[in-house]
Amino acid sequence: MNFFIKTAMKSGRFKFGAAIISIILLIVIFFPILSDIDPMAMDGTMFERPNLFQYLFRGKDHHSGPADVERTEEQLAMDALMAQWGLTIVERVSSDRLLILGTDNFGRDMFAQLVAGTRTSLLIGLMAGSIATLIGLSLGLISGFKGGLVDNVISSVVNCFITIPNFIILVLISVSVSTRSFVTTALIIGITAWPWTARAVRAQTISLRNRDHVNLSKLSGHSMPRIIIRDILPYIASYVVTVFIAQMVSGILAEATLSMLGLGPHNVASLGLLMSWAMTFAALPNGAWWAFLPVVGTITLITFSLNFINTGLDQIYNPQLRS
Repeated sequence: MNFFIKTAMKSGRFKFGAAIISIILLIVIFFPILSDIDPMAMDGTMFERPNLFQYLFRGKDHHSGPADVERTEEQLAMDALMAQWGLTIVERVSSDRLLILGTDNFGRDMFAQLVAGTRTSLLIGLMAGSIATLIGLSLGLISGFKGGLVDNVISSVVNCFITIPNFIILVLISVSVSTRSFVTTALIIGITAWPWTARAVRAQTISLRNRDHVNLSKLSGHSMPRIIIRDILPYIASYVVTVFIAQMVSGILAEATLSMLGLGPHNVASLGLLMSWAMTFAALPNGAWWAFLPVVGTITLITFSLNFINTGLDQIYNPQLRS
């Protein structure tokens, strides 16, 4: 473990990625504890501007009462659309409370929504990555170790899944599910993202199954699970870690894509759902950059930081890359 940490700290990419993802995790974990803001509470009006600097630097004699804000034609049209959805439209006023990132189309605190959506997307990515890695690893190990008929059957199934674009399968399954929680979304993403992992693990297992230490375990009468776990899996552990991180990134992006199409989780906020709301309620035409730019930036930071961690781990697992 000490060698792992020391080697990882020599990689600038690993340190940068770990620092970014650590900051995001700290915010996601501690903001709900330290703040009493309900991310689902519609306490404000549609697309209120961020007022961090005005809130911090306004004078002590500043009158903080509400003031009418001029409405645009696009905002009036959005009010009419929200009214059709059965939402109560309140009078648009300048808020007296702190709004770090303003409010979204429903008048909810955008920063609280962003934190809640980031937490949901990270959970979906973690669950989907774990499921996809577990399925692909299990099938790849069994297929590569057993060979023969078992290998042919599993390889045929994997090839069938690879032939059909993964996104089509993902959309078809999502459409057929009536209730979509974030757990359901993670499960759907996970069970459709394993084929390439299974194929790569199978290839590595085939190259390892005839090694001397594996043949010695076979001659000793050890069971197949014991041989796989103790004699094969340690040799591909580095690949499993990098695959898991890549699958997690893929899961986060897949959730964002599904939510943009209206096929993501409906019971909780997610980064994809925030982008979908911003698009549906015309945040860009209304000039409400705070309703979508922070979401896009968060997705970018998460994916880039995880990819930097992945490339930094290459320096640990590949001796040729060590200085």
